[in-house]
Amino acid sequence: MSSAASRPGAGPFDRAHTDDLMAFLTASPSPYHAVASTAERLEKAGFRRVEETAAWDATSGGKYLIRGGAIIAWYVPEGAAAHTPYRIVGAHTDSPNLRVKPQPDMGAQGWRQVAVEIYGGTLLNTWLDRDLGLAGRLTLRDGSHHLVNVDRPLLRVPQLAIHLDRQANDGLKLDRQRHMQPIWGIGEVHEGDLISFVSAEAGVDAEDVSGWDLMVHAVDAPAYLGRDRELLAGPRMDNLLSVHAATAALASLAGREDLPYIPVLAAFDHEENGSEADTGAQGPLLGNVLERSVYARGGSYEDRARALAGTVCLSSDTGHAVHPNYAERHDPTHHPRVNGGPILKVNVNQRYATDGSGRAVFAAACEKAGVPWQSFVSSNDMPCGTTIGPITAARHGITTVDIGVAILSMHSARELCGADDPYLLANALVAFLEG
Repeated sequence: MSSAASRPGAGPFDRAHTDDLMAFLTASPSPYHAVASTAERLEKAGFRRVEETAAWDATSGGKYLIRGGAIIAWYVPEGAAAHTPYRIVGAHTDSPNLRVKPQPDMGAQGWRQVAVEIYGGTLLNTWLDRDLGLAGRLTLRDGSHHLVNVDRPLLRVPQLAIHLDRQANDGLKLDRQRHMQPIWGIGEVHEGDLISFVSAEAGVDAEDVSGWDLMVHAVDAPAYLGRDRELLAGPRMDNLLSVHAATAALASLAGREDLPYIPVLAAFDHEENGSEADTGAQGPLLGNVLERSVYARGGSYEDRARALAGTVCLSSDTGHAVHPNYAERHDPTHHPRVNGGPILKVNVNQRYATDGSGRAVFAAACEKAGVPWQSFVSSNDMPCGTTIGPITAARHGITTVDIGVAILSMHSARELCGADDPYLLANALVAFLEG
């Protein structure tokens, strides 16, 4: 662990931040709900929503826009020049899960089931024998969207009894098509049943529904864990933990007119399947926002180039804490621990975007915030995952640093982190955004 701090966590956030994270996770069972939860917090801090289809003005203050499951928010200090650089925290709103297919009603042997598709690299076994709800959005014929959240036991993916699979404990084999379709009742299957039910839950007429983006979520609430409640268990920490921390950090800067940078939150969708979407990091959304902000303040192409040249992005996503039962899977000299502060993620093959210059920026922010930090590197014989970091760096030509919080059970239906790490991350992000 590296730290230049004498008092870890010195900053505006403490354990109350982790309590609020638990509420955020519960209120955000889908990317669309996560965006709505983020917008609600920003509105309370004085941010106002702008539309992509409207002309933007040069007014200062906090602004945000929403596109589907993505949200971009920024705060323009009074008198900011057109070439003022940005400080960006990037994250993503989506998590691996099970998503409802276009023809969802199915069944067999007297059971009513819901047809689902596997989204992202989820740990399939963590969805077995768990009480599941259903959430997402409905699209009506007039193009409007309605959020829906059935946050109670509705679905279940039942595991085969060990009496019928004596080798289950020697290596569980799950067929993604045949074994992962949840049950939600008994009786005959009727086309349109699921959407009729969900529409009623959302308070809309099923005949008006022309599209849906629905997904399964575990309904058990986040909870502190351990003798001293030093751990936090909950869903979708990858990567709503970072979205929540970045939102809190940005909101805390509202009203600050002494900022040398324009702080930005960029929370994308579809990171878990490659970011290739109009709401993903590979799309033009962030670049359009940065450019339009420059031009709205009377800037030129030269001002845009100057602003981006001085911009730094922290790509904040969860990483791997050392696992006590599988320590050999980790690099022997890099063992991030929970409650040890945020991690700096490094990969020389650019699966992470961090270099020495970026390391210095992150270290300075942590030192300023009084936050300890750690380094993460994958073992040489273990393939390294990736993030929006390299995408952001390459697409926009801006310095990008990969960071995050170390967790266990990544991509499980329920993940585990240290209870102190969320607010340590948020305090480091405040220091980074304010420069």
